[in-house]
Amino acid sequence: MLLVLALALGLWLLGRLFGASRRARLVTVGALFALVLAAQLALPAGHPLRMATGGDARLWALVLAALVIAAAYGAGLRWLRARARPGHLDAGAEEPPPPGALGEAELRRYARHIILQEIGGPGQARLKAARVLVIGAGGLGAPALQYLAAAGVGRITIADGDVVEETNLQRQVIHTEAMVGRPKVESAAAALRALNRHVDIVPVAEPVTEANAPALVAGHDLVLDGTDSIATRYTVNAACVAAGVPLIGAALTPWEGQISLWHPAGGGPCYRCIFPEAPAPELVPSCAVAGVAAPLPGVLGAMMTMEAVKAITGAGESLRGRLMIYDGLHAETQVIAIKRRPDCPVCGEAAG
Repeated sequence: MLLVLALALGLWLLGRLFGASRRARLVTVGALFALVLAAQLALPAGHPLRMATGGDARLWALVLAALVIAAAYGAGLRWLRARARPGHLDAGAEEPPPPGALGEAELRRYARHIILQEIGGPGQARLKAARVLVIGAGGLGAPALQYLAAAGVGRITIADGDVVEETNLQRQVIHTEAMVGRPKVESAAAALRALNRHVDIVPVAEPVTEANAPALVAGHDLVLDGTDSIATRYTVNAACVAAGVPLIGAALTPWEGQISLWHPAGGGPCYRCIFPEAPAPELVPSCAVAGVAAPLPGVLGAMMTMEAVKAITGAGESLRGRLMIYDGLHAETQVIAIKRRPDCPVCGEAAG
């Protein structure tokens, strides 16, 4: 038996020396073992050649079977590697799904959503088809954007004309130190693309004004306003009312936040119904003057995305017609009913 094994090793090394393929060398060694097995079966017991090659056909049958299994295993591994190569199916890639359908990678990624009775596959497909505009990539916009992308919203437009400042990093968790001095939309877009490759991110590096607000809102199913300017909130509200697009807006004080879904076309009030006049500047100082607790924007920003997911999928009860007020300092939350004003200059009977 040792003689046969030595001969097999010699054939293997000789084939390698002359550049024979692995497959050819396996075939040669397999043919040698098959020939020995045939001799074991054909020659009578006690024959010198049979005794010199082990004397038992069952032994060589096991050796030949092991060789076949090893060859099949190697072929299977090569097939799997070929399937994983770029150009066939690269890491995480898959055959493109039909338009509007969820691919295999998306089904795995959003599994925890899909098993929710209130969302399911149809709800996740609606999230994929949704087009959401987020105005402001700061304290409120940062967490809202991250959860929108994580949830699988298909297209997210980010509008913000500011750059990342060092003081932002205390609460605007989407930005990093390396992005200080860069446009916020650029920083946010990079973070979201790294988070979810299935989401289309559209950065708009300009402030929202009365001139560009209608064009920005157009083509979107939902708008999230995370700005800290009441004038901008009025502008965004007016554009959303004119377009019939629901608006989720939140605002902050140092320890408190408020949030609602403004949607007159859906039967609720608009922002101007509840806040008809801008308060005096000294009553609403900026966070640069009054400060803000670091986690507070995250709490309200996450609430904004929760309302967005419900609005898109139809799950649960929204904050349309209700204003939620969160007090982080005393750990209290209250919700109050709010109604449209017939004399509202934006959505009232005499408007437009």
